[in-house]
Amino acid sequence: MSKNILVLCTGNSCRSQIAHGYLKEFSPKGTTIYSAGIETHGVNPKAIATMQKDGVDISENTSNNVDEFANVDFDYIITVCDNAKERCPYFPSNAVLFHKNFPDPAKATGNEEEVNAEFDRVRDMVKLYCKEFVSAYLK
Repeated sequence: MSKNILVLCTGNSCRSQIAHGYLKEFSPKGTTIYSAGIETHGVNPKAIATMQKDGVDISENTSNNVDEFANVDFDYIITVCDNAKERCPYFPSNAVLFHKNFPDPAKATGNEEEVNAEFDRVRDMVKLYCKEFVSAYLK
């Protein structure tokens, strides 16, 4: 049975894009993954680069506004930051809501090596969460 999953973040540029990539990678065939933001900031090039380092290509992903998916019947909605959880619009569906607040790697400071390390650290946190989510709810 196919499932529709929405990953929701503030700007749909980093955390939700990373989660989108891993959920797509780990989910059974027939699962459709969507990611969106309360706003759209474009896909962060560092998010694309950190995923490529782990063999997952999200370079074709787009940054979407949550309103674009108002007519999709979601099975699961995962908010990946507190701001999105607080501002998550009501979806008239039976979607099960999940929330995990991940740090925003786009706010990382320091030199390029330190910023890249923060992207890698958040990527690994999101990867583990997605792996556990798929194992618990989609197998």
